[in-house]
Amino acid sequence: MRILIIGATRGIGREAVKEALRRGHEVRAFSRSARDMAPADRLEPFAGDATRAEDVAAALEGMEAVILAIGVPKSPGFVINRVRLFSKATEVLCKTMPVAGVSRLVAVTGFGAGSSRRALGPFLELPFRAVFGRAYDDKDRQEHIIEECGLDWTIFRPGLLTSGPASGRARALVEPESWHAGLVSRADVARYCVEAVETGAWMHQAPVLVR
Repeated sequence: MRILIIGATRGIGREAVKEALRRGHEVRAFSRSARDMAPADRLEPFAGDATRAEDVAAALEGMEAVILAIGVPKSPGFVINRVRLFSKATEVLCKTMPVAGVSRLVAVTGFGAGSSRRALGPFLELPFRAVFGRAYDDKDRQEHIIEECGLDWTIFRPGLLTSGPASGRARALVEPESWHAGLVSRADVARYCVEAVETGAWMHQAPVLVR
């Protein structure tokens, strides 16, 4: 398949590029810093701004599916300043994909976003909101945009992210009563993202991913 991965040079996005290439897909890797990526077969680095409609429209040309894996900004300002990156990029993408004839969207938010917030529990919610509250307020907006966009969407909500290789032990918890906090590697999340693109699984669902 021809897959556009947005947020391709960091975190889950970078792992998704590796996983998609490993499985034989053609990848267009979208990021502001895409020009710095090492060359690889079937990899097309695409430098651009995910909040600019012109950049996103150009990146979507010829693609069959999108993995949206934008991470929390590196600056600690996300703790005290209003965050708009997730919702703004998602709004642009959801308006542009139908025009480009691309319907499959797999997006990564996080455990604690949207309806999964209530599963945090009272002891976890207070410190979580103190650090990530502004970012996750925007992830809430992001999820709402996706759910209302009319695309063939899947949202993955990973738990606390770890580095290292995929364990193969991560689980996709679909039912709200099963949601709980936990660890999961970025590589495991990437595997779920690529598998969802390949198979169409978890359509119109927002599972929590934990090991």
